[in-house]
This record gives sequence, C-alpha cells and structure tokens, in this order.
Amino acid sequence: MKRHAARLGTGLIALLRVVALLAAVPIGASAQQLGLPDSVILTISSERLFNDSAFGQRVAREFEAASGELAKENRRIEQELTEEEQELTDRRPGMDPAAFRELADAFDAKVKEFRRTQDAKARALVQKNEEEQVKFIQAARPILTDLMREAGAGVVLERSSVFLSVTAIDVTEVAINRLNATIQDGVASPENPADQK
Repeated sequence: MKRHAARLGTGLIALLRVVALLAAVPIGASAQQLGLPDSVILTISSERLFNDSAFGQRVAREFEAASGELAKENRRIEQELTEEEQELTDRRPGMDPAAFRELADAFDAKVKEFRRTQDAKARALVQKNEEEQVKFIQAARPILTDLMREAGAGVVLERSSVFLSVTAIDVTEVAINRLNATIQDGVASPENPADQK
C-alpha cells in the first residue's frame, strides 16, 4: 500500500509526458500577463502539479486513510485467524484424524478467501487512485491549454524530459494556483467547475 502511495502521480507523469497542442496559437499573445517572458516552450512538473495541488493532496489523504483502514482490517482478521489456527492445533491430539482434516481444510479455504477478498480491496483502492488521476488530467488539460495560449507557446513539455533549453519556461506554480482556484480539491459541489468536466 505504502509503495502505491509513494508513487502517487506516476501514472500522471506518463499521461502528461508531452502536452502538444499545436493548433492556431498566437505566439507572444500575452505572456506578460503571466509575468513570463515570451517562449514557444513551456514546461511543467506533472508530478508536482498533481502532488502540490489541492486535488492531488485530497486524493493522497483519501488513499492513505483507506489504506490505513484496510491494513487495520487485515491485522484484525489475521489475529482472528491466528487464534482460530491455534485453537485447531490444540484440539488436534484428541480428534479423529479424518475430522481434523475436514476442519483443517475448511480453515485453509477460509484463509484463501480472506486473501482473495483483501487483495481485491487493495486492487480497488489502487484503481480508484488511478481513476482520480485521470479526472485530474481531464481537469488540468484546459488550464494548461489556456496557459499555453496566454504565453504564446506552441507546446507544453514534461520538465524532466527537457535536457537543455534557454527558452523553456516552467509554469508549474502558475498551473497549480489556477487549478486550486478553479477545480479546488475536485470534490463535487454546485460551485465547483470540476463538476462540469
């Protein structure tokens, strides 16, 4: 679980590796409004965009809380199974071997079912996290497009993929501020523009 939480946003990096919107974008349109010099290349850190936004922080909190609840449930069930196994072991000497085998097989089936159920819950948590990242990308795309137009840029690249550039301008902070102002934490509410996505 912790490994998945630590990698929060990695799927996002792959999906936002390059946001290339080369449609009729007026170069140098109004970069000054952003407090940025004119540049045909903008960069973002998609990982930071997600993790530092109110949306990403809400997703991380929910994922950590749900993961913690699942871990707590796992520990409780494991304790119950350990006690049941010990009870079965204690009863074994006085039992008919066939009767013991029947109880032991039933216990093994119970353990396997527990593992299947809990694994399914863990996968559902990871899937929900990935779905939230897709929603975030959908909400972020128009904001990045607007930034690109305002800066007169022709492309937005993932910052880590740019080896060297004298003209690339990082707009991650500006994008985070706009995301926080428009979609906030992404939770549905009548005033929240994210609801319309």
